[in-house]
Amino acid sequence: MKEILQYLFNHNTLSKSEAKAIMIEIAQNKFNETEVTAFVSIFLMRNITLQELEGFREALLQMAVPVHLDASDAIDIVGTGGDGKNTINISTLASFVIAGAGQKVIKHGNYGASTVTGASNLLEELGYQFKTNSDELNVELQNANICFLHAPYFHPALKSVVSLRKSLGLRTFFNLLGPLVNPSKPKYSMIGTYNLEIARIYQYLLQKDEKDFILVHGMDGYDEISLTQDSKIITKGGEKIYSPEELGFTTVTPESIEAGKNTQETAKIFRNILKGKGTESQNAVVLANAAVALHHTNKFGNYENCLNLAKESLFNGKALNSLNQLIIL
Repeated sequence: MKEILQYLFNHNTLSKSEAKAIMIEIAQNKFNETEVTAFVSIFLMRNITLQELEGFREALLQMAVPVHLDASDAIDIVGTGGDGKNTINISTLASFVIAGAGQKVIKHGNYGASTVTGASNLLEELGYQFKTNSDELNVELQNANICFLHAPYFHPALKSVVSLRKSLGLRTFFNLLGPLVNPSKPKYSMIGTYNLEIARIYQYLLQKDEKDFILVHGMDGYDEISLTQDSKIITKGGEKIYSPEELGFTTVTPESIEAGKNTQETAKIFRNILKGKGTESQNAVVLANAAVALHHTNKFGNYENCLNLAKESLFNGKALNSLNQLIIL
């Protein structure tokens, strides 16, 4: 590792094969925590390159615990995290809304590293039990239209750096990898990025995949459609900036979509929203993300129809039923 660090400190970057080899060695615990912390710190001082991200991703997918799920047209909605905005868990809320609308979701998530409450913290607080057994996960998909893959259970490398990431409390390149390494490799993915440079790297990488994708970025630095300002949406077909009004809503304030001070408060807000008792701003941001995700699959008609389906799911209890079904299984 000493040679690798010196090489990187001299402003060099890794090739795809070098990055892949290092990630495999991290997963095998070949380096001590100080060495891995130093390695991770390199990428706090500069952005990751496309080749490095490709190599890290390929290593994680190669080492992933296999999972076999009966959902050929599933979607994952996930953000990189690390935007420092402390919002309600928008992508997870949207996941339950679209599950309630009839779209299968294979949600990949983790504990919060640079935020208080990640998707895993939240679902655990709500009573969900993490699983790795494909049969059990398929039952969830059948009954709740959604299942959840806790990243450290499926990725040895992520498990080995959990404590390091939490102690750093900063956005690291592992934030960027999470949305790219869902072990089930769902057909569709909607990924939120916290800046446009990262969105570009994702775009170049995902263009090579057969899977379809959509990238979203709140222009004021959110890793989701926040409705606090305009949002950029990037697909294989191109990109466009949308105002909140073009998505069917009015602008909301950052304060109106903030999460709680701890996991317990955030979980209470989460359940309250799915009960149809969220504020106008909370509902709006969840519905906008859910509608864009539904529209992305090309199965539910135009955007207006997708928005109506999302509203029906949220306000008629279908999204809440998906959550309840998931937790009792």
